[in-house]
Amino acid sequence: MFVSSNVFATPERREPLLPRYRAARLSSLRPGARTVASVTRPTVLSQESSRQRTLAGMHTLEGVGVHSGEHASLTMGPAQAGGVRFRRTDLEGSPEIPADLDHVVGCEMGTSLGAGDVKVQTVEHVMAALYAAGVDHAVIELRGPEAPILDGSFQRYLAAVSDTGTVELDAPVEVLSVRGRLTVSTPSGSSYVVTPADALRVSATIDFEHQAIGRQHGALDMTEETFRREIAPARTFGFHHDAEALRARGLAQGTSLENTVVLDDDGVLNGSLRFENEFVRHKIGDLIGDLALIGRHVRGHIVSERPSHEGNIKLARTLLKHAQTDFHDLPIEVDRIMEHLPHRYPFLLVDRVVEFESQKRIVGLKNVTISEPYFQGHFPGHPVMPGVLIIEAMAQAGGLLLMDMVPDPENKIVYLMS
Repeated sequence: MFVSSNVFATPERREPLLPRYRAARLSSLRPGARTVASVTRPTVLSQESSRQRTLAGMHTLEGVGVHSGEHASLTMGPAQAGGVRFRRTDLEGSPEIPADLDHVVGCEMGTSLGAGDVKVQTVEHVMAALYAAGVDHAVIELRGPEAPILDGSFQRYLAAVSDTGTVELDAPVEVLSVRGRLTVSTPSGSSYVVTPADALRVSATIDFEHQAIGRQHGALDMTEETFRREIAPARTFGFHHDAEALRARGLAQGTSLENTVVLDDDGVLNGSLRFENEFVRHKIGDLIGDLALIGRHVRGHIVSERPSHEGNIKLARTLLKHAQTDFHDLPIEVDRIMEHLPHRYPFLLVDRVVEFESQKRIVGLKNVTISEPYFQGHFPGHPVMPGVLIIEAMAQAGGLLLMDMVPDPENKIVYLMS
């Protein structure tokens, strides 16, 4: 069910959805603790008893690319395995590009895939429709560099899938389930919080200083029917004053009032909207299309503030990376610890991690011998490890705990600030 549209109408200022981050308490180091605790990854991969699906036949759609401005013909067809793949039939050899996160090459004003010199632009609408219909494998033949924008919404793609129908395959559905809390953000202001849920639920908030948009919020419990009714008709949108600058950069070449909700200072140039909150609904659809590049059915609640393609892809990569990481294989020895902490002898104060509960607690060991140099002057003859070093060891263990909670941990450094 989609949140009632009257939530969206008022452009009043509200507090952001995302709570301020609060650091977790760190457990004390407990030398001698050897029991390995059960580990809960933030995301896990699994299979369900339901079967994977593919298209039952072929269906062709034609139109113009919203950015390239070139005519494009797109034909969806069945595939027995291999996920969703785009095939550029207008190029010699009909090269294929897998629709996955490894092949994302651009996120500006849409999501682009590429392999070598071959690219496909603006794939999020067709990917959202396939995901909503539960299609796991398909070949999408494309004549042109970009999927056609059609009327700017998702509904003609979803209608094409429905008209074609789907069939089961002899393989279980692959699932990515959220088991813990994750946060993702981008420098441009997109923020996401992900928490466990039995199915995919997407909540989104957008905020534009325009009288027709303002601050809008919506939430969708994802099923094919709710997507068809609440999201699919929502069209992409843009601002008239941005058009000239975008076209100078090679973007928005195919934009028109037939495929885009265009806004000027006075309002919507197209006339009426399909929903009072059409703008945030379209953003939710884009998010689902980008999540589809994970290649698995997602189970979790995603709360997004100002979602963008850049943020959506970063979120998808974070979800998949946490599910695939081996960081939770215990015990974690010093060589792997040094991959995540910048410290080295004599200030690397965690030698081993023996217990780890994602986003909750960590237990590390620091080996201390009588030959430590500080024992010569710190209570001579009565060896006591300095308290500041104990705190530093706890801080380093806490840094390892935080590494499991942030995207791109290899590019992060944790500091003890207070």
